[in-house]
Amino acid sequence: MSIEASTYQAHINGHPATLSELIPVAFAGFAHFTAMQVRDRKIKGLDLHLNRLREASREFFGRTLPDDQLLSYIKTAVDAGPKDQSLTVSVFSRSGEFTGASMDVEPTVLVRTGAPSHGPAGPLRLSAVNHERPLAEIKHVGEVGKTYYLHQAIRQGFDDAAFIDRQGRLSEATIWNLVFWDNETVIWPKAAMLKGTMMGIVQRQLDHLNIPQRHEAITLERFRKLSGAAVMNSWTPGIAVTAIASTVIAEAKPFIELLHEAYAAEPANQL
Repeated sequence: MSIEASTYQAHINGHPATLSELIPVAFAGFAHFTAMQVRDRKIKGLDLHLNRLREASREFFGRTLPDDQLLSYIKTAVDAGPKDQSLTVSVFSRSGEFTGASMDVEPTVLVRTGAPSHGPAGPLRLSAVNHERPLAEIKHVGEVGKTYYLHQAIRQGFDDAAFIDRQGRLSEATIWNLVFWDNETVIWPKAAMLKGTMMGIVQRQLDHLNIPQRHEAITLERFRKLSGAAVMNSWTPGIAVTAIASTVIAEAKPFIELLHEAYAAEPANQL
């Protein structure tokens, strides 16, 4: 039986996924992934996605898959859907989790596609939660904390949640990177976090635009003295943040425009 719908499609190792293949994936908590937006069958930052998959596979499984192989799986999925779509590449072991059999195995690749996304309009108000993600530098599955703290934030009247580490530094938000502005310099948090592919795109294009950048430990006290804040992920290069916990700052529209300008300057890769 092939799993295919008008909105979502799933491929495993380059062929339409069958029900028997997808059942184990539903319980696969030991896996890593990357998510991207496809526009006109093109992808921005494709090199960053491939690097993420390569490094995480080496860490999780002790081996990597060739870039050409991953690209062929991605292209197959893109060609099977509309020209604009969301796409997620997950890498997992058929041996599952909680077993030594998942060590040093040939990873399996699930590519899932769906409707394109642009993220919420914003601005967003974030709660502040003391939380450090395990293996923060890897984009991995099974993190119930992110959804749990999102739900808690909404119940408290916020839109989402930002994380604070044990040193009191803001690191990231549930599914977002954080970025700040002091009217001159783009400031990235100095803390353990996932370096997003959107973050990588924006950073290198800001360099090309000669916009100064730096990394800094951002506490809530430091946050209230800044001129702007935003979140970003594969959906969008920037959504304004106007509050973290009880600290409120102005919506920095020129800053958001700058982040979008940087993303627009990134060339898209034709598969």
